[in-house]
Amino acid sequence: MASVMHRSSSDGGSSSGWSDAAAAVAAAAEDRAGWEVRPSGMVVQAREDGGGAPPRPPPPEIRVRVKYGGARHEVSVSPIATFGQLKKLLAARTGLQPADQQLTYKGRARGNTEYLDACGVKNKSKMMLAEDPASLERRYIERQKNAKIESANRAIGAIALEVDKLADQVTSIEKSISRGNKVAEVQITTLIELLMRHAVKLESIPAVGDSSSQKNIQAKRVQKCVETLDVLKVSNARLQAVVVTTKWETFDAPATTKWELFD
Repeated sequence: MASVMHRSSSDGGSSSGWSDAAAAVAAAAEDRAGWEVRPSGMVVQAREDGGGAPPRPPPPEIRVRVKYGGARHEVSVSPIATFGQLKKLLAARTGLQPADQQLTYKGRARGNTEYLDACGVKNKSKMMLAEDPASLERRYIERQKNAKIESANRAIGAIALEVDKLADQVTSIEKSISRGNKVAEVQITTLIELLMRHAVKLESIPAVGDSSSQKNIQAKRVQKCVETLDVLKVSNARLQAVVVTTKWETFDAPATTKWELFD
């Protein structure tokens, strides 16, 4: 155990040069010397080069009581572990990731690198676990972002279905004109107008991530259909309208038969 230094006081007595808290921290540090806590929570002997005195046995585990919401958890942990290592043990029980946890002991939130023993944690000590406010804010922002992406994907998907139908009509007109059949110009101009409306809708959708790439794909489809219709409009104008005439066959009037009457 580390010795505690004393100094002479003005009245001839002596007073402690270290506070009790500092002495406790020094003692805890001495207990930790030669030992380390692995991520799994196991206490092992620290690696040292060369020989030396035989290692002391590791300090016995303590059981700490942690309240999280309406639940209470009792966890076995080494007293020389850090609060960060305790959070990893709590993650398996609570489902709350270590980065999202905030452990409060004696009215103060504890950092991941603080040691349990140095903070005065003992067997059956009580702590409070809550979700870190910064984590709550990150989670809220993430939910908002995901909601926007989902909304954008729905809007883009609805437009994609409409573009599919219009693209089929473009293909049908293209086949008709390629066969020399003139189509009504209003069909082409109407399709172009509908496609341009969808292009404006796509432009107004705020998209990020994967939805942004889907938006670009649909925008290129619309542009390709409009360009195809522009070319078809020119080709269609060069075609002559097909007039179908029917030649009717004429027949002579049927011969009449003169019937002789007999009394």
